[in-house]
Amino acid sequence: MYSSIHFNAKPRAITNASNPEVLEKLRQIVGAENVLVDPDKVEPYGGDAVKEKFPPEAVVFPESTAQMVEIMKLANEYVFPVTARGGGVGYTGGAVPIDGGIVIGTDRMNKIVQINADDLYVVCQPGIRTFDLQQAVEKHGVFFPPDPASYKDSYIGGNIAENAGGMRTPKYGNTKRYVLGLEVVTATGEIIRTGGKTEKNVVGFDLTGLMCGSEGMLGIITEATLKLLPLTETTSTVRASFKTMEEACKVLTKFTPAGILPMAMEVIDKHCIEAIEQNYAFGLSKDAKAILLIAVDGSNEEVAKNAETIERILGENGGFDILRAKSKEDEDKLWDVRRAISPSLMKFGTLKINEDVVVPRSKVPELVAKVEQIGKKYNIFVANFGHAGDGNIHVNFMCNREDADSIARARLCVSETFQLSVALGGTISGEHGIGYVKAPYMDYAIDKPTLEIMKGIKKVFDPNGILNPGKMFV
Repeated sequence: MYSSIHFNAKPRAITNASNPEVLEKLRQIVGAENVLVDPDKVEPYGGDAVKEKFPPEAVVFPESTAQMVEIMKLANEYVFPVTARGGGVGYTGGAVPIDGGIVIGTDRMNKIVQINADDLYVVCQPGIRTFDLQQAVEKHGVFFPPDPASYKDSYIGGNIAENAGGMRTPKYGNTKRYVLGLEVVTATGEIIRTGGKTEKNVVGFDLTGLMCGSEGMLGIITEATLKLLPLTETTSTVRASFKTMEEACKVLTKFTPAGILPMAMEVIDKHCIEAIEQNYAFGLSKDAKAILLIAVDGSNEEVAKNAETIERILGENGGFDILRAKSKEDEDKLWDVRRAISPSLMKFGTLKINEDVVVPRSKVPELVAKVEQIGKKYNIFVANFGHAGDGNIHVNFMCNREDADSIARARLCVSETFQLSVALGGTISGEHGIGYVKAPYMDYAIDKPTLEIMKGIKKVFDPNGILNPGKMFV
């Protein structure tokens, strides 16, 4: 059953995935030990960071593309839902089997096939963790830029399916910028290959780009060829406090005239600061009502020069208690403040509704100011932080999980925040995706003719509607 957090309750039908004949065929494909049906064992695969549970009827762990093909052919023959799942750390229910059926876990498909530092690419399977991939390629003097906050738990396949972002997005962009080619098993059990191993490729439609952000609704990624970049010599981070959130956000556009494109620009509001200090006592200034974290990378000389310029710009625009990291250890300590936000906010409520709206960077001050007004209007505590450098703010509405009225008011806050973001020239999700959580709001950002084209594309790739049903479209 659906909980009351996002949707009204509705019954779930038992699908053909529970058919003993189907389960036996799944065991024959991947081995009996790689098919879970015990309720206690499948239950963890029925939710994500939203913390609603929709347990599947079975969880299956293939280890090859050939096995994935057989699973999808079986699913089409018996017509039962299939939901691909990586680390299960999403915020919109994108990998949650809300219509039952089976979950395909990509845990066993976790190999790096090839690292080519000369041609700047890596070939890997979808089940490798982002952090593990980054560590592996950096030994070859290259790096994979996308860095979602969940990089130690999220899988590459999921990052591609959600077009994940992260703190380095202002300079390096989202995941799709680094996907050169894919091997994908379609809903009907066919293998397609998109893109290749080269930066330039204009042969046919851009199916690689189409798969990025498709949330596992068009096919299941079984192999990815990813673009790498030369590893930068060093990085540096500067932190500054401000008297107001608006003052901090207005600094975001001041670095461009100085010829600086920071790697990361993160903002933290007064509510987050209060929560962090109560939980961790970092010693942040009591006068700080907002904090900016600015990071640059490049050569030693370039980084030193740019960090000095950033310190000056911050100071000229209201920044105080300005700190620049002098070592990697110092830098990690500055970023510990940013990492402490999410766990610290739980003091303000048992349920955190975390939205990731995005607007043009110059509109961030207006967005934040009006979101605070929305929170006051509905008497809901709101905290803002996130990737200010690309206009992607994480708006957190805090309420009580057992209080239906506070949840209802928080949902009104969400709706108005989405409308505000679109009105400011932005949209309703910068990196978390749509899943089932944001599906009711899709028409805020996408007009009807465009939505119909998207539904048509889904029908072409998945004629029986078995891949990740109940997501994106309502």
